[in-house]
Amino acid sequence: MGKILLKDLAFARSGDKGDVCNIGVIAKSGNIYEFLLEAITPEKIKRHFKGMVKGGVEIYSMPNIETLEIVLRQSLDGGATRTLRFDQTGKSMCSALQRMELEADEALIDEAKRVGEEILMKYRL
Repeated sequence: MGKILLKDLAFARSGDKGDVCNIGVIAKSGNIYEFLLEAITPEKIKRHFKGMVKGGVEIYSMPNIETLEIVLRQSLDGGATRTLRFDQTGKSMCSALQRMELEADEALIDEAKRVGEEILMKYRL
């Protein structure tokens, strides 16, 4: 077992509606998606955000596109028209979530590195 950041396992994109932030987490492979289904829980997400998410956390799986849709309620300090936070619309919440550290077996960590390199080569990033 080893530690790996979510950013090394998945892509992410976030948005908002009022005081609700939604984050799409797109796994880099099918094996990684199956791992994320078990590894990412509402409790872990709330702990990771350290009090920023005051409401509930819901996770919806989308197996056809190997993605998790995460809904964070009461997470934007009232929303764009009320908050004094720097990122009032939740656009950076996905970047913050991608810093979450997870415990994974070495085979999955190796797969994530390989898939990440293949993506870089394919798109010449």
